[in-house]
Amino acid sequence: MAVVVLDKICKTYGNNYHAIKDLDLTINDGEFLILVGPSGCGKSTALRMIAGLEEITSGTLSIGGQDVEDLPPKDRDIAMVFQSYALYPHMTVFDNIAFSMRLAGKSKAERTRRVHEIAKVLQLEMLLDSKPAQLSGGQRQRVAMGRAMVREPAAFLMDEPLSNLDAKLRVQMRAEIANLQRQLGVTTIYVTHDQTEALTMGDRVAVLKGGVLQQVDTPKALYNRPVNAFVAGFIGSPSMNLFEGRVEGGSIQLPSFSIPLPANVLERAPGLPAFEGKTVVFGIRPEDLYDSRPPSGGIYPTIPALVKSIEELGSELIVHLNLDAVRVDSGDPDAVEDLTGAANAVGRFEAASTVRAGERIDLAVDPAKLHFFDPQTHIAL
Repeated sequence: MAVVVLDKICKTYGNNYHAIKDLDLTINDGEFLILVGPSGCGKSTALRMIAGLEEITSGTLSIGGQDVEDLPPKDRDIAMVFQSYALYPHMTVFDNIAFSMRLAGKSKAERTRRVHEIAKVLQLEMLLDSKPAQLSGGQRQRVAMGRAMVREPAAFLMDEPLSNLDAKLRVQMRAEIANLQRQLGVTTIYVTHDQTEALTMGDRVAVLKGGVLQQVDTPKALYNRPVNAFVAGFIGSPSMNLFEGRVEGGSIQLPSFSIPLPANVLERAPGLPAFEGKTVVFGIRPEDLYDSRPPSGGIYPTIPALVKSIEELGSELIVHLNLDAVRVDSGDPDAVEDLTGAANAVGRFEAASTVRAGERIDLAVDPAKLHFFDPQTHIAL
């Protein structure tokens, strides 16, 4: 077990492309930290620098209090699971998992015990005598994970290890990995683009965009208190609805309707009064929109909306809506798009909802759940 510290880590390639910019991040002893972000944000590059597979351009990296920038991967006391399987094709599942223990000189009895423990967790017990060519993609990925788990390193590094598994097994493996990590208490850094994995597995989540760390916090804090519009729009599925609106007389004014703001809104957005008479970016999560039937006791204002399409998921409905509003794209905070006539908002309704595609509805909004952002910097107000 060890603390991993990245201090002003930068990675620049020959074409002057900055993949990582001044990354400051501390992963505590025994912590499960998730690195998440869109494709090309630098999360895998950061993980590979920790592993020693990518050279650090500048900054310092320590594992367990030891500077490791100049150490080869084998001397960093880490175990890594790649997105690709990287198994030895001539070895059985048992021998692949036990390989690192055999190199370390562990006894045959200890190797057998540990391999069977890991195989039980990963549902590989019946496959220990098989070769990789006889396995499915998901089974090979589980073998690769077992090969890392069987060791007792200072840190686990996992680069999208569940990407090749089917949906049901991914759900099961998320729980198994999280439980195993808690049992072992080993510092773990896990890269994924899957928000569900990030929010359900990690003690903390670090969100990257364009090589820059946007926010690192607990999953709950990221969801409820995003520091900027990008994090607000990226965390959560479906993502937060973001629009432009004008602050006037205690309400948000849009082209053909307004949303009154309760007095307690300043508790969430103390910087909002400074934008009186000005445009702000505001956001509302899909679950905070209602088809005119808010939770018991709630009396919310309503806004007109057109139902464009509906995704029936059994337990809930994902409803695509059109509002007379200018949507802001959180992936590119400087871009806005007028989507009049097209779906520009998403609501998450109860399965019992009777809304139908093509129907005009009065959409209930919980104004206390609105998030507000500076239209220039896109930092939360």
